[in-house]
Amino acid sequence: MYETITVEHDGRGVATLWLDRAEKHNAMSARMIAELHEAADALGRDAEVRVIILAARGKTFCAGGDLGWMREQFEAAPVARSREAAKLAYMLQALNTLPKPLIGRLHGNTFGGGVGLASVCDVAIGVQGMHMALTETRLGLIPATIGPYVAARMGEANARRVFMSGRRFGADEAVRLGLLAQTAPETDLDAAIEAEVAPYLSCAPEAVGRAKALLRALGPRIDEPIIAHTMDELARCWAGEEAQEGIGAFFDKRKPQWADPDQT
Repeated sequence: MYETITVEHDGRGVATLWLDRAEKHNAMSARMIAELHEAADALGRDAEVRVIILAARGKTFCAGGDLGWMREQFEAAPVARSREAAKLAYMLQALNTLPKPLIGRLHGNTFGGGVGLASVCDVAIGVQGMHMALTETRLGLIPATIGPYVAARMGEANARRVFMSGRRFGADEAVRLGLLAQTAPETDLDAAIEAEVAPYLSCAPEAVGRAKALLRALGPRIDEPIIAHTMDELARCWAGEEAQEGIGAFFDKRKPQWADPDQT
């Protein structure tokens, strides 16, 4: 059914949504974005599903957006660029508005859009020693469509520490920033996830969904004007010279013009 993700059900009403593009470090291609949106819609409608775990195959949770997909936007017409930005934005919205608890199981590197995926989870738990980063500005881009969710999760003050600099930070700092609820040794990660999942199996499913929707309504506003603004910002970045230089440098295996030659 899917090419870039896998969905498993355990019989208790717990579904695990696996990013399954390990050979590409689970970078989000156009196909993966579409499949994540489709899966979110299907799991949200499935009355048998009570809790969803977002996890990933391979060594990396998610390296961010697929740079090949982004590079294709350089030659695309403005309308096509906006359409691609919309697909990413509305996939994130679909995950964020799931009427079921979404528990993030993070490991390895989690960069760019991967941080966005962590931010739409109700709880995210990461392996000790993992690294995260909002790497977009290193590529001449900005954390646009993921921005509302990152800001909602961390708060503006914490987000300012990592949103623009592109620097890597470890799991312990991610906890302090609010991106992760806790860390666990790799051998204990599944037990930590189960500890988050189990209480929901004693709760009324509809009440859980209504409580989650209420909390979203009480929290930071992420509505159509906000989403449209992020889409426009991403499309504008794709059309800019910095993105072409940054992504081109990545494929050429060189540093972009603005990079300090002494920094890694």
